Amino acid sequence: MRITFFGAAREVGRSCIMVESRNTRILLDAGVKLGEKDEYPLIEDSELKHIDGIVITHAHLDHCGYLPHVFSHGYEGKVYATKPTEELINIAASDYMRISKPQGIGKGAIPKMMKHYVQLEYHQQVPLKDMKIKLVPAGHILGSAMVEVTEQNGNAALYTGDINLKTTRLLDPAYTEYLKAKTLITETTYGGNNDTFPAEHTVLSELVKTIKETIARGGKVIVPSFAVGRAQEVLFVLDDYMRSGILPKVPIYIDGSIDRVMRIYRHNVINCKSELQKRILMSDEDPFKSVNFHFVEGRQERSKIMKSPESAIVVTTSGMLKGGPIVHYLKALSGREEDKLILVGYQAHGTPGREIQEGKKDVEFDGKKLDIKMKVETYHLSAHADRPQLMKLIGEIKGLENVFAVHGEETKIMEMTDSLKKNYYAKAPVLKETFEA
Repeated sequence: MRITFFGAAREVGRSCIMVESRNTRILLDAGVKLGEKDEYPLIEDSELKHIDGIVITHAHLDHCGYLPHVFSHGYEGKVYATKPTEELINIAASDYMRISKPQGIGKGAIPKMMKHYVQLEYHQQVPLKDMKIKLVPAGHILGSAMVEVTEQNGNAALYTGDINLKTTRLLDPAYTEYLKAKTLITETTYGGNNDTFPAEHTVLSELVKTIKETIARGGKVIVPSFAVGRAQEVLFVLDDYMRSGILPKVPIYIDGSIDRVMRIYRHNVINCKSELQKRILMSDEDPFKSVNFHFVEGRQERSKIMKSPESAIVVTTSGMLKGGPIVHYLKALSGREEDKLILVGYQAHGTPGREIQEGKKDVEFDGKKLDIKMKVETYHLSAHADRPQLMKLIGEIKGLENVFAVHGEETKIMEMTDSLKKNYYAKAPVLKETFEA
């Protein structure tokens, strides 16, 4: 089996990895790298027509955002993913096309992409020419999967995509029983030596405290979030604490594509954890349609929220402040010291979110510099595995010999790789590097 890394090598973003046998070429993910300037996988367009299949692990842009380009430049094959992932890709890709306006992509790319989906169930092994693919629950977001690729001789590689090994309010953790592979390609977003997450109750206690303080002084809390996954977890946390009386009753406004994503989560609740399914079946109150949630319908309502003197919580896209409704809120509220911006997700280098997170006070949006006076705080609500969880996963894979560390900042990848070299052939590949495994 040959493995080539067209993206995510010593970086976060543009996940795109080719695995090939003598007769078959499969792409694992086709993502973009979001930053000051968006970057794309380093696979030549001329190669796309020779790909036999693309498997998408989940519907975040750094894993699926390159699909419209692929279908505009010669790819005619299938896209394999779970049903929720395919439905979420349609939203993510459409929003990316509208906000980022990438060059060289025809208007028919997304409709064409949608016609080439093949929906896979978890644990269903499917032949793809002389190889077989299987999806295993990854616990990251709705529909997310690890991918197992097996050659005819039984040689298997496992690709984690993005993985979460703890239970969340919506999902069970990744399925790790009976994993067996000679080669592992693992994400290392939080694979650094010091990447151990604090206890969730500690983080949530601090988060609730700061929200209460902001509301008490008449301020608004703005939470930029990825529309898929992070937003739902944040909203469920806020709703639970508001229902219990720990948080005061103020409107929770939901803006951007989060509304559409919530509907997809609700329609695919069979893929969420059983406790959530029972809560919907046995309760009069649907947690996806809480009375505390108010969906923002257009610019006029958004303007009213921003001008209102009343306290509120706003959960909106985009998570890295690269575009979408969050820009409008920042333009209107960034100069108000009583308001607060709470970051809950990873902020990539080169994004406005990273600049603000690191303390920059004059940040440019749409050619206009904003003087950031509102308070800015970060609370770690990750849907990724941390270093101890990654090491535990690696140790439990039967027959493992090779480990390729990807999808992390270079220092974290190198630290992770160094720690694995005692027991495995461990590598931190560079872009366009190829290995035999």
